[in-house]
Order: sequence, then structure tokens, then C-alpha cells
Amino acid sequence: MQLAMIATLIDSLLIGGPKPFRSDGTQSAMAREATDAPVMLRQNGFDGDQVADPSVHGGPEKALHLYPPEHYPYWNIKLDGHSLLKQAGAFGENISASGMTEEKVKIGDRFSMGAAVVEICQGRQPCWKIDHHFGVHGLSREVIRTGKGGFYFRIIEEGIVQRGDVIQQIAAADHEWTVARVFKLLIAGGHRADGARADLAKLVELETLSAVWRNRAAALLSQALS
Repeated sequence: MQLAMIATLIDSLLIGGPKPFRSDGTQSAMAREATDAPVMLRQNGFDGDQVADPSVHGGPEKALHLYPPEHYPYWNIKLDGHSLLKQAGAFGENISASGMTEEKVKIGDRFSMGAAVVEICQGRQPCWKIDHHFGVHGLSREVIRTGKGGFYFRIIEEGIVQRGDVIQQIAAADHEWTVARVFKLLIAGGHRADGARADLAKLVELETLSAVWRNRAAALLSQALS
């Protein structure tokens, strides 16, 4: 049960665009750069921030990616002090802010962020690009195993956001579907556990969950019932 509304600060704000990623011409926008300038946050993300493959990244329900800095010590040990971990942005995040881990926040939690208002709508599922970005085979599997993927916001009200701005929770979801719990069920194999059908059915009806993840819940439920 959540006893207090979350309040924290934006430690880093990062934006960027597609850059050459590997020799076959694949591009990625994962290597974002920190900025101290105020940036307009719109329905599809920050002005000046782009994705390389809009078929799977970006859009209104992946407008803003937050990655908890609390995870960095774990990865520093796991990856032997990898150079990418010396500053925020190693996981392609737009926002670094402490106190908002996947176990603490829920789908549908709403926050003011600078002059904008945002709402958590799904976790971040890693892909092979994280492996290539770090040069570590199997890293995406470890992100899934640990659930340390961060999460996405949809934008409720557009506004200017800047490093150092307050992130203040203004509404708490009226359920117990944390990002961590949803991620485990839909991405990390939890759908195979006893009793998962009932949980999947609940997620199908969870309106604040992104459409993509609601559809995934529906597909997993259909498989379980077949």
C-alpha cells in the first residue's frame, strides 16, 4: 500500500536522434546527450528527441523513458564498471530521477514534471540493441530477468521541462499493478505461473496500461485458454 506521494528531482534530461549503430546501416537513438536547457515536452516526446525505428519505438505511449539511477550500482558490478555507466543515459533514457523504481510506481500513476503532466503507461522491454550498445551479449536477457528496464510515460499535458525540475506525484492509481508486477507477468515469463489467467484478464481491462501491452495480455490469455 502506497503511503506517501512521490516527490523527486530530474537529475538528468537527455535527448538525441538516430546515429549510425552498426556496419549494416542500422541506426539507433540510444546514445542521447544530457542538456541543461529547457525543452518542450509534447505528446510524442521532447522537442529534438527522435527514434530510429518508429515501428517499435516512440509514439504517444512511449513518449518519455525514465530509467532509475538506483540500478546503476548493480550494473556497475555486473558489467565491471563499463564506461557507459559513468553518467546517466546508458540505457537510452530521457529522464534520470531517483525514488521511482519499478517496484514503487504503478501503471496509471500521474505526475507533474516541470510544467508538464505525465502518466506511467508501461514498462520498457529491452531489445538486442542494448546488447550491441554495451558490447555485452545477453545483457537484454539480464535486464528482463532482473526487471531493471525502466518505464514509459504518456503525456497528459504538454509543457516545458528542465533538469532540476520537480517531479511530483499528483494522482495514485487505485490498484496494485506496479510496473515491476506487470513486467514480470507480461515480459519475464510470469504468464506461465498458476493463477496467471486471472491476472492477465485484469490487465486486458486496465485502461491506463498501454494498448500494446493490453494486447499482449490478451494474446497471452488467449494462448492460456487454448
